Amino acid sequence: MAEPVFGPAAGVHRPRNVDWKRAAALLYGDWGTSKAYVIGLAFVAAGFASFPIILAVCALTAVVGYNYIIVCSHFPDGGGVYSAARKQSRFLASAGALLLVANFIVTAALSGWAAVSYLGVSSENARLATAGLILVVGIINYFGPRHSGSVSIWLAVPAVLVVILIVAFSGPHLKVAELEPAHSTFAVTWIQFVGVILALSGVEAVANLTGVMKLDPDSSPERPKVTHTATKAIVPVAIEVVFGTALLGWAMLSLPKFFGPQLADHKEDMLRFLAEHYGAVAIAPWFGTAFGIAVGIVFGLLLFSAVNTAVVALIGVVFMMAQDGEMPRQLARLNRHGVPQLPLLAAIALPILVLALTSDFNALAGLYAVGVVGAIAVNLGSCSFNRELALGWLQRFIMVSTFLVLFAVEVTIAKTKPDALFFACSVLGIGLTLRFYSHKLSGLTTLTVTRKIADMVVPNLPITMQPRLEEGQKIMVAARGINPVLNFALEEAQLRKAVLCVVYVKEVVVYFSAAPAVAGRPRWQEDPEANAIMSLMLKEGQQRGVCVLPVYAVSEDAAATIVDLSATMGVDCLVIGTTQRGALTNLLRGNAANHIAENLPDSIRLVIFG
Repeated sequence: MAEPVFGPAAGVHRPRNVDWKRAAALLYGDWGTSKAYVIGLAFVAAGFASFPIILAVCALTAVVGYNYIIVCSHFPDGGGVYSAARKQSRFLASAGALLLVANFIVTAALSGWAAVSYLGVSSENARLATAGLILVVGIINYFGPRHSGSVSIWLAVPAVLVVILIVAFSGPHLKVAELEPAHSTFAVTWIQFVGVILALSGVEAVANLTGVMKLDPDSSPERPKVTHTATKAIVPVAIEVVFGTALLGWAMLSLPKFFGPQLADHKEDMLRFLAEHYGAVAIAPWFGTAFGIAVGIVFGLLLFSAVNTAVVALIGVVFMMAQDGEMPRQLARLNRHGVPQLPLLAAIALPILVLALTSDFNALAGLYAVGVVGAIAVNLGSCSFNRELALGWLQRFIMVSTFLVLFAVEVTIAKTKPDALFFACSVLGIGLTLRFYSHKLSGLTTLTVTRKIADMVVPNLPITMQPRLEEGQKIMVAARGINPVLNFALEEAQLRKAVLCVVYVKEVVVYFSAAPAVAGRPRWQEDPEANAIMSLMLKEGQQRGVCVLPVYAVSEDAAATIVDLSATMGVDCLVIGTTQRGALTNLLRGNAANHIAENLPDSIRLVIFG
């Protein structure tokens, strides 16, 4: 998420270090958890006649996954709803982002409730336990740990394995005798389908990751392409979600009718109940109990990871809108660990408030679809009607058809679920009010100019204004304050007659990686601490005859950005100071000096000054 002063045209790019395996694991951490509660809610909605509804949800999930492969291929720098809709309208992009905020709020609450249920907490205590879990996530994210969202990577494999085992144990007992046809009209079945369409969450996550995905072999940073990487990440997860949900739904509906009350009672932790039953039938009662506990732990932790992902994504999207001028700038203020303060507070308080105002798990699920379906509909609708995207006629037809289905789902939710409509309107109303307030404070307005004047403002304008520096060695010093390491770097540059690059990285620890390029890039003159350092170094450099080049970046990972800038700018030597962080902060965030030493190219010398 670095925004260096040189810009992408100068050859400075964000590190693309997320391969398809890591992207798939992150996607599974959100998308793969849907089956943990979808089939239970489907049974509550339609009982033993719910199998067609489960199959319909799986089919729509597969189609949406195909559409997002197309989205990722056309938005290699981030294809989330905010970036895609911004091509059409800033207002539409803000509305889509606010629907995504509504989705993250309910995702945190719903996933937390399901997590504590899988871990064995009773329904009576689930609400309080979920609130406590969300508070724990908030405390962890106050420090902005870089890897707090990566727990799902280590849990993806065991989660897939336990799903395969449940399907294998239930395989000999799958039957159609217990399945019932639809008990009502198409209209009632459609409403039941809309009520359980929860398996779509997560596809927005992979679209937002395209900006940091590894490039395809036939592409370059100037012409990025991540079609192969995104496809390899989405396809296996989509297959597991679709077939896993369908087979587990069939296993649930193959139980005798007298299990109906128990199935309804275990709607929050249906997979654990199925593991206990079929494990006991296949091997022994003791194994069924042990297998159920194992499934509860695996999916409980995976759902805990989904809570964390929702919280940090909510922080990221609010911060991104604040940086883009769509939200008040106060929302972009950071704590000393680089985490936006007010968005973090909102990301914890809002899910807990939703928990307090909803009566049970079903009511919470009723609020869920309005956000995720709305955000996906805005994304696909924006892409469908964007004539600048080179879509084939079949791709555009499928995307338009999917958009129309999702639009119908959203309208049905608004008609049949007044609580969900009120929730969505509240989020949109508060968000758009803050947007109006932000525009009023900043004096933002739309200016119409001729094409001739618009063509004068070209993307490579900063390059044409760069000074012509003489050839020679380059020394880079990473500045975190006015300290002796800066004087040491000046002395080295003076002795070697080298250019001194002074880099200041402002840490912003957010998960959301799809922020669009904005007109006003961050400048060191607007950052008080960076301004003090750069002004002093420019003055000292002038007095000592050293050419000082300020480099300013905003990044979620300062160490990775310093390594990336060192390699990209071709420096010969990197000078850094020793860390002053405490033991707890180092434990949560890692040691920056160690990370730089491990990843810096061998051709660049590293000097750690202490």
